[in-house]
Amino acid sequence: MERFKSIIRYQTEEYGRVRVKLAQALDSRGLTRNRLSVLTGVKYDVIDRYYKGVSVEMVDLDLLAKVCYVLGCGVDELLEYQGPRTEEDAG
Repeated sequence: MERFKSIIRYQTEEYGRVRVKLAQALDSRGLTRNRLSVLTGVKYDVIDRYYKGVSVEMVDLDLLAKVCYVLGCGVDELLEYQGPRTEEDAG
């Protein structure tokens, strides 16, 4: 039996998504988006997009490395895989 799943025909709801958790990481440390922008050299609007978790379809690995360095954290603190919703989740 094949142990890998194909996603060619699936919709996002069927395979899940990756959630950006920058807001939680910054808020828990009392660090502002503006300060993170200064410390990383990344434009504020980019930091703000990741903070809000909107319009982030592709992740910039260089940005993640900079943020991890500044915050002293791992990528797992910034990104989280959320599996597909099940019928139990919906009801």
